[in-house]
Amino acid sequence: MPARARAARCRCARRAANALACTLYTEPMNAPLLGAIDAGGTKFQCALARGCEQILVSQRIETREPASTLRDVLAFFEHSQLTHGAIDAFGIGAFGPLDLDPNSASYGHILSTPKPGWNHADLIGPLQRRFGKPVAIDTDVNAAAVGEIERGAGRGLRSLVYVTVGTGVGAGAVIAGRPLRGLMHPEMGHISVRRDQRDQQFPGVCPFHGDCLEGMVCGPAILERWGVQLNALSAEHEAWSIIAHYLGQLMSNLALMLSCERIVLGGGVMTGGALLPHVRASARAWLNGYLPLALLRGDLQQYIVAPELGERSGVIGALSLGLRLLA
Repeated sequence: MPARARAARCRCARRAANALACTLYTEPMNAPLLGAIDAGGTKFQCALARGCEQILVSQRIETREPASTLRDVLAFFEHSQLTHGAIDAFGIGAFGPLDLDPNSASYGHILSTPKPGWNHADLIGPLQRRFGKPVAIDTDVNAAAVGEIERGAGRGLRSLVYVTVGTGVGAGAVIAGRPLRGLMHPEMGHISVRRDQRDQQFPGVCPFHGDCLEGMVCGPAILERWGVQLNALSAEHEAWSIIAHYLGQLMSNLALMLSCERIVLGGGVMTGGALLPHVRASARAWLNGYLPLALLRGDLQQYIVAPELGERSGVIGALSLGLRLLA
């Protein structure tokens, strides 16, 4: 390829990435047609895309009980195929916990979950039976981590952790370019945390652990303590520093245990980034100068960041999972 053409191509790619490439950069027409599902406890965000860049159509489906929710998901993709052609593969990022062992009889099923009616729901089976195409699945947060490291806040890095704080707390990690899995997938929201001295009486809301991280900082825990969510409280209210006290412990633990190059912190409780400065200050206090790295000095603005892809991290990550499956 001539140097001028290479330079033009690089400029095009940079512009696309900086403006959320999924809508501004057009994949070649022979790029695979991918279906993506960002399956959350509140909504299923479905999309059809040419490769990972060009989203052709998308739809939000409210999460109800499994049968009706998945019926609407199948209908969306069936209708989309009529216009855009046969889908080559699917990627799913889903709330969990999930069975991600391909050798298990319940592979692709949700396991024991506090989400009513969703215990043991099969997420990949309906797609495989209806379309006969390969389906990749991972947790919603692992998918979001893949999206952010490939096309968002972690471009150019080899490791990243994506944390979401909303109705629950979840975290996914990409280490050396691959989503982190082991016995199953990480469940970082259920770690134990040290109590804030101002918050000794609250029992927590986690049905399994009471006052684990999720039980102390999720949206329902905030609502039960103060009657409103954080963004309805004054900037001087102690709730901001109390929630940051717990999240700072997670940030510190991630830096120490995974040595990740960046942490992306999103979800509804983060109130559009307003909580980020409090969490950075808390993380810095918990680390107490132990990791003398340039990236971890100062106020951690380059280390703990908001999602660059916004609410589309999960969908774009699910597309990447589908594309990786074909590759």
